[in-house]
Amino acid sequence: MSQQLPAAEAADDPYLWLEGVTDSQALEWVKQRNAESEQAIAAGAEFKALERDLKAILDSDAKIPYVQKMGEHYYNFWKDQKHQRGLWRRTTLAEYRKDSPQWEVLIDLDALNKAEGENWVWHGADCLKPDYTRCLISLSRGGADADVTREFDSGKKEWIKDGFFRPEAKGGLGWIDQDRVYVYTDFGPGSLTSSGYPRQVKEWRRGTPMSEAKLVYEGLESDLYIAAGHDDTPGFERDYVSRALAFYNNELYLRQGEGLVKIEAPNSANKSIHREWLLLELREPWEVGGKQWQPGSLLATKLDSFLAGKRDFDALFEPSETTSLDGFSATRHHLLLNVMDDVKNRLFVLTPGADGWAREPLKGAPSVGRLSATAVDPDHSDAYFLTVSDFITPTRLMLGAVGEAPQQLKALPSFFDATGLQVSQHFATSKDGTRVPYFQVASKDLPLNGRHPTLLYGYGGFEVSLTPSYSASAGRGWLSRGGVYVIANIRGGGEYGPRWHQAALKQNRLRAYEDFAAVAQDLIDRKVTGKAHLGIQGGSNGGLLVGNMVTLYPDLFEAAVCQVPLLDMKRYNKLLAGASWMAEYGDPDKSEEWDFIRHFSPYHNVEPGQDYPAMLFTTSTRDDRVHPGHARKMMARMMEQGHEVLYYENIEGGHGGAADNSQAAHMQALAYAFLWQRLAPKTEETAP
Repeated sequence: MSQQLPAAEAADDPYLWLEGVTDSQALEWVKQRNAESEQAIAAGAEFKALERDLKAILDSDAKIPYVQKMGEHYYNFWKDQKHQRGLWRRTTLAEYRKDSPQWEVLIDLDALNKAEGENWVWHGADCLKPDYTRCLISLSRGGADADVTREFDSGKKEWIKDGFFRPEAKGGLGWIDQDRVYVYTDFGPGSLTSSGYPRQVKEWRRGTPMSEAKLVYEGLESDLYIAAGHDDTPGFERDYVSRALAFYNNELYLRQGEGLVKIEAPNSANKSIHREWLLLELREPWEVGGKQWQPGSLLATKLDSFLAGKRDFDALFEPSETTSLDGFSATRHHLLLNVMDDVKNRLFVLTPGADGWAREPLKGAPSVGRLSATAVDPDHSDAYFLTVSDFITPTRLMLGAVGEAPQQLKALPSFFDATGLQVSQHFATSKDGTRVPYFQVASKDLPLNGRHPTLLYGYGGFEVSLTPSYSASAGRGWLSRGGVYVIANIRGGGEYGPRWHQAALKQNRLRAYEDFAAVAQDLIDRKVTGKAHLGIQGGSNGGLLVGNMVTLYPDLFEAAVCQVPLLDMKRYNKLLAGASWMAEYGDPDKSEEWDFIRHFSPYHNVEPGQDYPAMLFTTSTRDDRVHPGHARKMMARMMEQGHEVLYYENIEGGHGGAADNSQAAHMQALAYAFLWQRLAPKTEETAP
């Protein structure tokens, strides 16, 4: 629900009432808008066929069942046609290698919902080493971020009576040992940050009420998130407290007895500890130990030496103009390093030795596609899972060990016919001269006539990188119909490391939108498409991107899909988790910051009489991260002004927009059908 406003401010926002998430008047308005969208988009047989095909893809038994190794078993959460909410299950490696493994079902979420009269959505499992019998299961009502945690016995396949239970809230529960957990949650008044996340973490002992849990650390109300965890690596057992002041602004503490020892590294650095090693991923320049390290570098040192005051680091990675760190994963004896070079992955193995860290390419890793390597069991082995994907090649899952070539375990089938398609990378020039990459998926012999329906997708925020991946839904919903699909790697993302993200923060936010406009213009200049056939799509921060592209560059696009968006940047920090994003966008309550924020607040910049692209807004009533009021109010304002707009709000789904495959298929079909209706060439354009 919205915060009570002064009368003057409320008068400036006639649609404030739509912020009442479950208010009956607001929900009746939603119901009317949904019916209008269903009639406009989903009434025909063509839509039903698309929705059916998309659901069949989501329900397919041929999907890759990704697994997590815990003990001797490999665990998987699985959804299909018969199990819409899903199964938590496990198998052995020998079985997993088979085309049709035998699975042992531990929790049937559909059956649980039926028995309890609930609408639980799976949020994850945390099982206690070494036997992994005691598990903390997180479940969300309708897919919201807020969830409950319940204790489960995986051996007996039953919920533990009087076991650990955390009531519904944003937060978590994590093992220390069989009789103790860390709990960070809503403990009552004063226990949450202004963003709605935990500001206290406590140690809770079995058999006692949560209200008697012992306080370990309390942050400030202005902080983002407080949490704690236990590292049970044999021989390196440690306890940590993490204090996130904001995104990319955090402190890490080692818990020693009743006290805390701070890791004295920059707050902006990502900090992690593996066995004896402290790893720091820098986001700002750092002068230490007589050396100057640049942002984007990954440094390593012995933790004990660091705590003793030494500041000698090995550089495991240093960026260049075209390279950035895409991630790393520690095995028992090595570090798997994932590097992006112009948004293309390269994998390396780093091995510590007496003379520093040796580096070599990961043996047998493919040279093309989106690559991701993750350790299977970092406590005991150097095995890793390797995922290989691109836009038109079905994803493959491989199993390897350092020093040996990986072998394929699983592969997706071809969910759409990619014959004749090719992936190409291009570079546009932004307003300030910056080189902006983008990927294009289109027919190899695409005639450059400016008439191809083209879907341009972007995000541009929070250092999130958009990389090539196989999307069966985009393939069926767009590419197989002859559309061109484009991903823009604009500033604000992480494609070139921290500098790419920081270039579009706060007062520089418009650079992300200038980049996106440059990609759109390049597509038009290259005659891939034209304004009449160019559509855009984005969600969350990408929804803010879409809102701004429509209001700032209305002449570039014909249609836009704006999903679970931020749009009212005057009030975003007062709605749900919005206050946690002020490091990204700025504080609209400060007049000097609102002076620049207002330029990228679509809700305040949309005008009557302007010819805007046709728009479809989608969101979820159960989204407790980005308030549905953003989309509701923007829709109401644009509708009042007479623009061509449609709106669809799914009741469940949280920030993901859908709680099961049926809902996801419907939401996807609405987006693709809406865009195709407006972007496909008309008969007279295709006539000889």
